[in-house]
Amino acid sequence: MDLKTARVLLTGGAGGIGGAIAEALLAKGAAVLLVDMNEAALQRFVSERLARYGDRVASIAANLTRADDRGRVCEQACTFRGGINVLINNAGVSHFRLLDEQSPEAIDLALAVNLQAPIHLCRLLLPHLRRQSAAHILNTGSVFGSIGYPAYAVYSATKFGMRGFSEALRRELGDSTVRVHYLAPRATRTGINTAEVEQMNAELGVAMDAVSTVATAACRILENESTETVLGWPEKLFTRINGVLPGLVDRAIAKQLTVIRRYAGIVPTARPSA
Repeated sequence: MDLKTARVLLTGGAGGIGGAIAEALLAKGAAVLLVDMNEAALQRFVSERLARYGDRVASIAANLTRADDRGRVCEQACTFRGGINVLINNAGVSHFRLLDEQSPEAIDLALAVNLQAPIHLCRLLLPHLRRQSAAHILNTGSVFGSIGYPAYAVYSATKFGMRGFSEALRRELGDSTVRVHYLAPRATRTGINTAEVEQMNAELGVAMDAVSTVATAACRILENESTETVLGWPEKLFTRINGVLPGLVDRAIAKQLTVIRRYAGIVPTARPSA
């Protein structure tokens, strides 16, 4: 699609990957309605980084795990500059902990934010998107949606779910004007990571992308109407190997397990939201 014609609802838009996607889309001429549950961070980001784009930018603070907030967001999305034609489900949370050390509340939050909220938004907005001459849904997943990783069991589960949902919905809408896309970033430098995660990645030699790399990929997916994109090497290769020979990946990750457990057992250092 020509991004100059894009009217985008973008969740998780107050910074990090979402903020970078917003800036990249706006630079290409799109109009963007940003959603984030952190109202102060959202207002600050819009005023400090996006003010020059004028009325092509709007924002709404909402907790997408709440049905009434989702309803408010969808109402505004359907009137934003004549109504959106692109939905980007980007909001997400991550907890780097061994499963038996995760709280029930953290597990429920990850499922609600990473999987249930995007599914509900798609359901609510599909009637509107179907009325557009062409529309797009871009779901942000993760390499961990194809490779289950220790200390990310819950996060991996939500991203496996997002990948499966995206695939099924894409096929369900195959004869419609709505296209469904899936983007799987690898490790990325954002505020979602604790200091321990970054230290572990450095020790294991795990490459981390800048948020601008993910934003560029998101724009390219929409422009080229690509179906599914996995970022990074060798991550792109490992996702394929894991699909056919998971035992090989089991053995590779087993060599990292001592390091992973060591960092996962450290009380997380608070990091400011990006």
